[in-house]
Amino acid sequence: MTRVLVVNHDIDLADEEVDSLRRRGYDVRECLGPIGAHCPILAGRPCDLADGADVLIYDAFVTGEPDGAQRLIEGLRELHPGVPVVLTASGIEPEWIETIGDHKVTPLVGSPTGARLAAAIEDAIARVGSARLSG
Repeated sequence: MTRVLVVNHDIDLADEEVDSLRRRGYDVRECLGPIGAHCPILAGRPCDLADGADVLIYDAFVTGEPDGAQRLIEGLRELHPGVPVVLTASGIEPEWIETIGDHKVTPLVGSPTGARLAAAIEDAIARVGSARLSG
């Protein structure tokens, strides 16, 4: 069973994402990110919740500020490089998103429905798997 960590500052949306993914058979944990609690990633330390996940789903605005979100995702990619990240943005995709390289993520812009989340998760996992095979 694929282990997913959902990190979203909007608790209602996070709950919807978690419920939707659980109905699709994923093992899901939830975190409010740095707005809800202290974030080890922003302090330059690995995150135990991220360590235990096969894929991470982060809200692009989880820190409440664009620069903070970029620092968080870059830190996450540096501290947990083998764990794929799906970055959700319900409106506009942030300009700083990278889809290749060390800080790559799988973007999901628009409504994060269960079907779209599941497709993005599988795509992110496949991208990491193919990078491991070619690297």
